[in-house]
Amino acid sequence: MSLRLLVLDAYDEPGRRAVLDIGATPGGELYRRLLLHLRPDARVELALFGAAGFALPAGAALSDYDGLVFTGSNMTIHQDTAAVREQIALVQRALDAGLDCFGSCWAAQLAVTADGGRCERNPRGREFGVSRGIALNERGRAHPLFEGRPPVFDALTSHEDHIVQLGAHTEGLAGNEFSPVQAVSIQRGRGVFWAVQYHPEFNLWDLAQLARLRGAQLIAQGFFNGDPPERALADYIADLEELENDPGREDLARRLGIPTKNLLDVDDRATEVENWLRHRLEERAPVTPA
Repeated sequence: MSLRLLVLDAYDEPGRRAVLDIGATPGGELYRRLLLHLRPDARVELALFGAAGFALPAGAALSDYDGLVFTGSNMTIHQDTAAVREQIALVQRALDAGLDCFGSCWAAQLAVTADGGRCERNPRGREFGVSRGIALNERGRAHPLFEGRPPVFDALTSHEDHIVQLGAHTEGLAGNEFSPVQAVSIQRGRGVFWAVQYHPEFNLWDLAQLARLRGAQLIAQGFFNGDPPERALADYIADLEELENDPGREDLARRLGIPTKNLLDVDDRATEVENWLRHRLEERAPVTPA
């Protein structure tokens, strides 16, 4: 039977509008696109976060789905707001109900916080573009989330908060110089949440649009050193878009520091999502309550 999946778009309404206003693809649509690429016969539904919480499809409950996928977000997990508390509580309910979850960026921070861990603003600023040298630790090298991954790899990314303390049921699986925790596995009762800090749902065009949205912050952080930096930002965006359209442009790949083929291939970028679908949802691996 085909999978029934729910994508929970964790952006709040102002954040989602900002993404739409620059012509970018919202986080929920990014994941729906990727999931349907990996499983064309899946039933993939979307829940948007708003003032009243996540708006589930009419008549649906979380338990109706084979798996839940949480997106990135514009919110800040270590700010004590009603919206943040609502999303934390939903993750706790999902895990306590024995559901399988996956997510990226905000989702990793959300899951860790729901398990009692802690996140902070990264003092180094925003990690943007490519997460370099993500290294699997001993647990990560043996974990099915990373089946098919080399011990060290790069990934597309954008985040300014990071995980600084794991929860009681959380395993750290990977990290790099910029962020010591780049992937986690949480088992709470029979519920399981696999999450990564980077963005397997992005392609280079998506990254380019996010550079438009975050451009002023990236310039202020010194990410672009051209004269003027606004021109360097525009050139960076144009190069990303062109390389997405023509992945054979090795000159652009070198200039952008994207020499590895895995960043240009959707199936390679989505290795972790594929592993979650196969190992957690299709093979139905048994879980012993923690």
